[in-house]
Amino acid sequence: MKELMERIENDGHVLGEGVLKVDSFVTHQVDPVLMEKIGKQFAACFADRQITKVVTIEASGIAPALFAAQHLGVPMVFARKSKSLTMNEELLTADVYSFTKQTTSTISISRKFLSAEDNVLIVDDFLANGQAAKGLIELCRQAGAHVDGIGIVIEKSFQDGRQLLEEMGLKVVSLARIDSLSDGKVTFLKEDA
Repeated sequence: MKELMERIENDGHVLGEGVLKVDSFVTHQVDPVLMEKIGKQFAACFADRQITKVVTIEASGIAPALFAAQHLGVPMVFARKSKSLTMNEELLTADVYSFTKQTTSTISISRKFLSAEDNVLIVDDFLANGQAAKGLIELCRQAGAHVDGIGIVIEKSFQDGRQLLEEMGLKVVSLARIDSLSDGKVTFLKEDA
């Protein structure tokens, strides 16, 4: 997605080998016009897949997932990283390790929002080692839901997340695929869509 790659080049900041900061338009302050285009692109890529739910993880995955769900005409469900007092029903849970934060979180979704009838599109802001997506896949499988594909805003292709997901038999669509963050510069591979 040309517009996304241009924003990464112009407004992203390489903080070191493997770390890209996009907090001015994706992960802290959100550009709603760009997110709407991203959601529309994901919806177009998975339009023929009979998606019934879009699933993501809080917080930075919510904006692109919500717009994808809007364009697909289905609900969006997000996994919480901490349990809320109002989440007192049966929960689906999985542990997710964050390499960026160096912590493990237990993510959860209420069982009432996912079922065996659901065909799920997982959307997330970044794909690096694939642990967040793997945790979301685990939640979906606990509910008996089928994961039909993964939509990623920014993929760090020099890490092994895509390989992990493809080895699980999943279609992965990344809108910006980063080949390298060496010497403070972003270089891209050809994107999926």
